[in-house]
Amino acid sequence: MKLVTFTRGQTAEIGVVINDTTIAPLGHLAPDMIALIANWDIARPKVEALAAAPEETVDIASARLLAPVPRPGKIFAIGLNYADHVAETGMQTPSNQIWFTKAGTSVNGPYDSVQIPRGSMMTDYEVELVAVIGKGGRHISKDDATAHVFGYCIGNDVTERAWQMRTPQFSLGKSFDTHAPFGPWITTSDTAGNIHNLGIRCFVNGEERQSSNTRHLIFNLWEQIAELSQAMTLEPGDVIFTGTPGGVGMAMKPMTMLKAGDVVRCEVDGLGHIESSFVAE
Repeated sequence: MKLVTFTRGQTAEIGVVINDTTIAPLGHLAPDMIALIANWDIARPKVEALAAAPEETVDIASARLLAPVPRPGKIFAIGLNYADHVAETGMQTPSNQIWFTKAGTSVNGPYDSVQIPRGSMMTDYEVELVAVIGKGGRHISKDDATAHVFGYCIGNDVTERAWQMRTPQFSLGKSFDTHAPFGPWITTSDTAGNIHNLGIRCFVNGEERQSSNTRHLIFNLWEQIAELSQAMTLEPGDVIFTGTPGGVGMAMKPMTMLKAGDVVRCEVDGLGHIESSFVAE
């Protein structure tokens, strides 16, 4: 199933996508996506019934899709997690997972414009597979991790490189407003297929910049969940950006950063695409 958060006016609603063309609203089942995820065992048969025989439908083309989880409790992202990306940075392959946070205010819709911050000449793109936690927990083993993932999205870990690199801590450079677009929906884990064998791509103004496969993750998602959950309790609706492959603008020769007017499209096989126009703040 594909689950969305959307608006057809001023109020955010949740829904299930039917044939990629229409949305069946689910607002009577839960007030928001986190609540739906937290009560999924009860809600799932009702969602399935509405997907098969909707009481109401909304043309997806007439709706504005928001980030599926508009304000996650936690957003974590892993750095240097594809070998080709490690190589292009000139750094060593990490022996431990490198984690940073992205602020909740960086969340952005899958087709909304993204700001290039005032004075920035170093705004960059990073296509990523995004996982959404379903069943919460602490000290989750690698073997059990799959049962804790609700579903998957496509994300762009937009980064202001000057801010990222000016201190050892990445989080400020990763947390500018609008710099975490993801979506366009959550593809539930039971329908996403083998998430460690999905093509992943990024295009800037139609030019392919990144192209890889999630099988090339250095630390796979189950290892990521096991690592994070040693430190903290993962909760329904928490979001994990799983790493970006090589091809970022910072590593191009010459370095090629984003500018106002650029359009960035991110794709992951089977999950759809997101696309953002970049605008000056």
